[in-house]
Amino acid sequence: MPIKNAITDLFGIRYPIIQGGMIWCSGWQLASAVSNAGGLGLIGAGSMYPEVLREHIMKCKAATSQAFGVNIPLLYPEADQLIEIILNEKVPVVFTSAGSPAKYTTLLKNHGVKVAHVVANTKFARKAVDAGVDALVAEGFEAGGHNGLEETTTMTLIPLIREITDLPLIAAGGIATGSQMMASMALGADGVQIGSLFAASAESSAHPHFKQRIVEASEGSTMLMLKKLVPVRLLHNDFADKVKKAEDHGAGREALKELLGRGRAKAGMFEGELSEGELEIGQSVAFIRRIETVADIFDRLLKEYDASEKRVLNMNLKA
Repeated sequence: MPIKNAITDLFGIRYPIIQGGMIWCSGWQLASAVSNAGGLGLIGAGSMYPEVLREHIMKCKAATSQAFGVNIPLLYPEADQLIEIILNEKVPVVFTSAGSPAKYTTLLKNHGVKVAHVVANTKFARKAVDAGVDALVAEGFEAGGHNGLEETTTMTLIPLIREITDLPLIAAGGIATGSQMMASMALGADGVQIGSLFAASAESSAHPHFKQRIVEASEGSTMLMLKKLVPVRLLHNDFADKVKKAEDHGAGREALKELLGRGRAKAGMFEGELSEGELEIGQSVAFIRRIETVADIFDRLLKEYDASEKRVLNMNLKA
């Protein structure tokens, strides 16, 4: 049965499940598979040159008749060109992150695009509301990317943001099960955005070696790092150990930028360099035990959601 609420109505989808627009993982194959399954698939533009994004949009259109969107980190140096392509190709939904939502929201909405913005605290949630976004993504400390310096958990962040706005609200960060999906809605969310679980899916464009590393990970396999640049959660490997050592010794922003260099995320997640690559992933790796198709992921999530809902409804609350 479809789930009908503010998020499904806003995006025209069957289930309030949004796939994170992750760099090097979220190409047209993943986005179209999620949209075909009844959720909202997002193409991750943060790792794409403008013409590559255009190609992925066109292929996604050919692979699904359902709504899909594009995620754009606003700090991306060619964001203006990405926005132009999105408008020309009439993409119906855009998720923005890592920058000011005021920059493009009005332009996108004037062209009929639905806009959601990713935030990690109430300060930026208020700014996004003032910018006129259609929805908010509340992304907690457990997530792989877009983490806030406050390190606020998803369970705390959702009700904090729900207190200050009635906008459709999407929970993100550490979510990989149907029971977490139901819990997020109990806290005030209208839907969930899931990244890590889809990064390890069969349709993800991530390298098979990275997917297998995700499957093998467990509790404590990730750590929030690079806070002086853009906070991200990394799987432990030789590169992450070097980052931790540098941060423990007080490395500044420039030293960390030099250590990170260029192309390290691509090397790790897209090319499968597991030792020196940057392996961004969320704490929900502890739940990911196999590589599944998107269809199987949706089937399991929805069954778990239904079972969790019934379990809560059947509880006998004693006075």
